[in-house]
Amino acid sequence: MATKIRLARHGRKSRPFYHVVVADSRAPRDGRYIERIGSYNPITNPATIELDVDRALYWLSVGAQPTDTTRRILAYEGVLLKKHLMGGVKKGAFDEATANAKFEEWKKEKLAKIQAQVTRLTNESESQSKARLQAEIKIKEAKAEIVAKKLADIAEAKAKAAAEARAEADAAATEAIAAAETPAAETPAVEAPVAEAPAAEVPVVEVSAAEAPAGETPVVEAPAAE
Repeated sequence: MATKIRLARHGRKSRPFYHVVVADSRAPRDGRYIERIGSYNPITNPATIELDVDRALYWLSVGAQPTDTTRRILAYEGVLLKKHLMGGVKKGAFDEATANAKFEEWKKEKLAKIQAQVTRLTNESESQSKARLQAEIKIKEAKAEIVAKKLADIAEAKAKAAAEARAEADAAATEAIAAAETPAAETPAVEAPVAEAPAAEVPVVEVSAAEAPAGETPVVEAPAAE
C-alpha cells in the first residue's frame, strides 16, 4: 500500500487549520487516514507547527512520500536533516550519539532564529501600533482644532451681531431722546382782523316844512338796531 504524508484541512471558512496525517494515497484528501503525526496553523506569524519528529522519520523510512507542503514542513522541523544524519550512521560516517548531538545543536540554532523572528515581529507590531496610535492622536487633535476654530468663528460672529444690534438700539434710543428734548416749533400767532360793524345808518326822514311847527326842528327817532 502506497502511503503519503499530507495535510487534512479543518477549521472554518477563511480560518484554515491542518492536520499532518499519514494516509493511503488513494484516500480522499480529508478522508480517512492511518495516523496523525502533527498539526499546522498558517494563520499565525510565524506559522505554528507541531510535529512528532520520530513518527515522521519512521514513516519516511518505510517509504511514505510527503506532498510538497508537508516536505517543507518536515524540512522546517528538521525531520529531513535527521533522516540524513541517520543515513550517515548507517554508512558508518559517525555514531548515533554524534548524529543526535548534531541534530540538537541544529535544533537550538533553529529555535534561536525562530525566537529572534518572533521578537522582531513583536517589536515591529508594537512600533506599528504606536505609530498608528500617534497618527490617530494627531488626527484627533487636528479635528479638535478645526472644531474649536469653527466654534470660535461662530462665537465671534454672534458677538459681532450682538454688538451691532446694541449699537443700533443705542442710536435709536439717542435719536428718541433728542427728539423728545427738542421744543416744538412755535406757530406764529395770526391776529384775526376784527370785523368792523357797519355804522348804523340813520334813515333820513324828510319832513315837509308845512308839517313841522314853526320854530321847531323836527326830531326823528332812529330805529333801534336789530
